Amino acid sequence: MSQSLTLARPYARAAFAASSNDGRAASWSQALAFAAQVAADPRVQALLSHPQLSKDDAVALLATDGADEELLRFIGLLAENHRLVLLPEIAGLFEQLRAEADRIVKARVTAASELPAAELESIREGLKRRFGREVEIETAIDPSLIGGAVIDAGDVVIDGSLKGKLERLQGALAH
Repeated sequence: MSQSLTLARPYARAAFAASSNDGRAASWSQALAFAAQVAADPRVQALLSHPQLSKDDAVALLATDGADEELLRFIGLLAENHRLVLLPEIAGLFEQLRAEADRIVKARVTAASELPAAELESIREGLKRRFGREVEIETAIDPSLIGGAVIDAGDVVIDGSLKGKLERLQGALAH
């Protein structure tokens, strides 16, 4: 596990706990995603590590308009502890905690070409039966797969692509 994820995990857990107490997880999710996107910009990264950047200026730069006080304090705490660079990891871990709490599995379906809605729905239903949870699907296109699809649902990867089948066949023939 990378050191940045190890450092980000307690902050993500604290953010999730703070936002979950009174149903603010969705608004925190959006605010953290925004802050993470801003913090990931190379020009902003240089600014965030500048010793003369004040906590208040960092919060003003990274917080969305109308952010609640607790979120502003959270970003301020990250600034005080020189952890603003961890915002992308914190936001990602926050989303994982939120999905787990909502009992949602996020799956990425990568296919050689765009899949019909009925086929995506069939995949979603199959994953729902397998995991016993709701499934959110994100799609991607990778023409190098030739045909079929690769489904990545966290710890489970199902490679049903023609490229994957050819590679497995080639490996079997080589032995």
